[in-house]
Amino acid sequence: MIPWVLLDEARVAGDGKRLSLYQRDREFSIRLGAGTELMNSRSHGSEEALAKLACSRFVGRDWPHVLIGGLGMGFTLAAALRQLGSDARLTVCELVPEVVTWNREPLGELAGHPLLDPRVKVRVGDVAQTIKARPRAYDAILLDVDNGPEGLTRKCNDWLYGSDGLSAAYAALRAGGVLAVWSASRDQAFSSRLLKAGFELEEVRARARGSRGARHVIWLATAAP
Repeated sequence: MIPWVLLDEARVAGDGKRLSLYQRDREFSIRLGAGTELMNSRSHGSEEALAKLACSRFVGRDWPHVLIGGLGMGFTLAAALRQLGSDARLTVCELVPEVVTWNREPLGELAGHPLLDPRVKVRVGDVAQTIKARPRAYDAILLDVDNGPEGLTRKCNDWLYGSDGLSAAYAALRAGGVLAVWSASRDQAFSSRLLKAGFELEEVRARARGSRGARHVIWLATAAP
């Protein structure tokens, strides 16, 4: 069997946890330390579904603006770009600068080099700060910064999924905008918090890899029109 090769490591700001980028032949893996796999280049169907489900709700709207929290391997961003027209703007917030570098270099071709698209702006920093800074700015906010609505990679991310974070996301959306959140599994408490924040809620299951693989969860939370 072909062994995994460690290509690079990075520290997560705040908690100091370590992200590791591995390669095995043409397969890539980003892990928390040397253990927990956060994402794999062979399994990205649900990440693409996150973007398709959210962006399809406002196709045809003039000058849409999408905020994506978490760059990952670029599959969510690439799927959003395919859904949207030439007048769209996409802002990607990635906390770990090395992840941006990985997407510009070894990972870039996996998703078709979406960072080269002129519609894309990258901000290295906490997506929470971007959400709080611009009320009524976005048609969609896509969050894929953890394995679910809890701060796995960074404890500070818990704010995003709590009452204050959801209220801030609601305020950052334009009328009828959607907050889309990816998760590895269901979380009824999080669904309840979304409803309490005033969102209309839809919960969708999506396969990780084509018609196979684990079923992940996508919450589609719509602000009042």
